[in-house]
Amino acid sequence: MARRVTIQDIADELGISRNTVSKAINNTGILADTTREKVLQKAIEMGYKQFSYVNIPGIGKTDSIFVPLALKGEISLFTSRFIGDSHFASTMLDNFQREISSLGYTFVMHRIQKDEIKNLVMPASYDTTKSTGIICVEMFDKEYCSMLCELDIPVLFVDTPVYGLDGPLKADILLMDNQSGIYSFVKEMVHRGRKKIGFIGECAHCQSFFERFLGYQNAMYMAGLPCPEEYCIIGDIGKPQAMNCEDYLLYLKRHIKKLNPLPDVFICANDFVAIDVLNVFKELGINVPQDVYLCGFDDSPESRVITPSLTTIHIHSQIMGFTAVNLLLSRIKEPSLNFRTVHTETNLMYRESTGD
Repeated sequence: MARRVTIQDIADELGISRNTVSKAINNTGILADTTREKVLQKAIEMGYKQFSYVNIPGIGKTDSIFVPLALKGEISLFTSRFIGDSHFASTMLDNFQREISSLGYTFVMHRIQKDEIKNLVMPASYDTTKSTGIICVEMFDKEYCSMLCELDIPVLFVDTPVYGLDGPLKADILLMDNQSGIYSFVKEMVHRGRKKIGFIGECAHCQSFFERFLGYQNAMYMAGLPCPEEYCIIGDIGKPQAMNCEDYLLYLKRHIKKLNPLPDVFICANDFVAIDVLNVFKELGINVPQDVYLCGFDDSPESRVITPSLTTIHIHSQIMGFTAVNLLLSRIKEPSLNFRTVHTETNLMYRESTGD
C-alpha cells in the first residue's frame, strides 16, 4: 500500500517551508501566484489528495483548473509560541488541517502576542465573521483561556493551564495519557532495584506537566516508596510562567549540585527538560546511564539522536489530530454537548539513557 503524501513531503521536494505549501494547498495567507502554482503542480505530480481545491476532469495537467470547495467556515489556531517540527503538536496539526480541509473548512493560525494575553483581547488578525471554531495549542494563561471560553464559539484546548482545585475550563480539552507510561516506568525501575526516583519539570507550567508529576507521585505511593522533596525539582508552583532557557539551566544546575547522593533515576516532564538535564549532567561530570538513569516524555525527534538516546514516552500525535477534529466538529454541530476531556494513548519507549 502506497504511503500517503504529506505536506512535508511536498515541502522537502521543493526546498520550501511546510507553511508555504500549506498556504498554497489550502488557499490561505498571501503567496505569489508563481509560488502557489509551483506548489500545486508538484502536489499533483506526487499524488497529493487532500486539496482545498478540486481538479476539473478532462483538463490536462499543465492546464489544470482549480475551484474552491464549498467552504463551511474557518477554523482558527490560537498559539502563544512557534510550533516547530520537534513539538508533538506539529504532526497533530498536520493531520488536523488535512482532515478539516477535506471537509470544507479553512485553517488559519493566529500567534497570540504577550500584550494581547495581558489585555485579554483577541488577535487583530482574527475575523469573528469567518471563524467557526478555535483550537488552542500552547495557550497556558488561565485568564486568557477563561476569556475564550466565554465567547459564543466552539473552543478546543490541546493541553491547558493547570486547573487544580478550580476545575477544568468550560470547553472541550484534549490531552495525552500523562500517567500510565510513568506508572509502568516506575514499576520497571523498582523491578531493576532502582528505587530512588526523582522528578524534574515545572509542574505548574501546564496541565500535562502537572499530571505527569502526579503520575510520578502516585506510582511511587503505589510502590510503597517516598518522594523526597530534594528529588523533586519542580519549580515554584506559585509562579506558573516558565523560566527562560538560561535561567532554567542555572536553576537545574544549582539544585542538582546539592544532591548527595543522586537518585537512581530522574523522570522529566518532557524530552526538552531531559535534554537540559543531560547537558547539566555533562557539565557536572555526571554520566547517563552509568551514574543515573533518565526518562523524558514526548518521543521528540531529538530524543532519538542525542547521546545517549533517551528513554521516553511516545505521544500518538496523528491520533490526537483525528481526535481533535472529532471533538471540535462535533461541538460545532451540537454546541449544547457536555464538555469533554479526552486522553489519548501513550507508549513507553526504552533506550540508552536507562541502559537499554
